[in-house]
Amino acid sequence: YDWRAVVTRCTPGREFELEMVRADKDWMSTRVGFLLEQTAGVTRVRFHHTGWPEVNEHYRISCFCWAMYLRLLKRNIETGEIVPYEQRLDV
Repeated sequence: YDWRAVVTRCTPGREFELEMVRADKDWMSTRVGFLLEQTAGVTRVRFHHTGWPEVNEHYRISCFCWAMYLRLLKRNIETGEIVPYEQRLDV
């Protein structure tokens, strides 16, 4: 893949967002971002991938993949575990 994005929001320690400018047709102009919120010593990560032109098979697959990657990110943050890409479906 040779996909590209531009940073549309960046507040260090708070939020980060990209807008896709070269990607698969379904991903074009979508926005992917993270918002960090701290409450009582706990950091909540809010994720979004918005702007999809339609709810189709590609959208469904991407939702599944984002859920998987966010779960692996949580594991890494909480335990330090690094899961090789080839094992991502097995953990």
